[in-house]
Amino acid sequence: MKEKITECSISLFEKNGFSETSIQDIVDALGVTKGTFYYYFSSKEELLMNIHNGYIDELLFQQGKILEDSSMTSKQKLFEMVYTLIGSIRQAGASAKVFFREIKNLNEERLSQIVPKRDRFRFNLEKLIEEGIIRGEFRGDLNPSIVTFGVLGAANWSYQWYNPDGELSEKEVAGIFVEMMLNGIANP
Repeated sequence: MKEKITECSISLFEKNGFSETSIQDIVDALGVTKGTFYYYFSSKEELLMNIHNGYIDELLFQQGKILEDSSMTSKQKLFEMVYTLIGSIRQAGASAKVFFREIKNLNEERLSQIVPKRDRFRFNLEKLIEEGIIRGEFRGDLNPSIVTFGVLGAANWSYQWYNPDGELSEKEVAGIFVEMMLNGIANP
């Protein structure tokens, strides 16, 4: 039931927004009582925190697997990370929207638990960029921090426009992004 409440809430939060969705809306959609909700969650904000943790923990897990693979180059790892972020739209598209759009609804205490995880993902990516520069795979005249924000900005914003059932697959979109990031869009 906890998973059903979470899934239903993600759908409602995506459609209507966190603030506009009441606990009553959630339980009505599921056909259960408020008591059922409160058995699993102490508040709507605790539920939102659960959604945030689930989303970022899965991304960190996937990122960890990529970083641990010593058979890949930095370029390949960058592609896999971008692919993971874009691929998460198919796997957890509504969760991604809720994660990015509704983070403002977490109180300071809960935010202080999510922000370090989000920052860890960013710092891991930045470290990868730095390693790629050291290995000569990436240009050495670029600021790794700015490159990291650019990569994350492009990939993370894709939840707003990317349609997993559209013309291009996640792998194709990730390939275009990484090609653009590595080689620009100028004609050589």
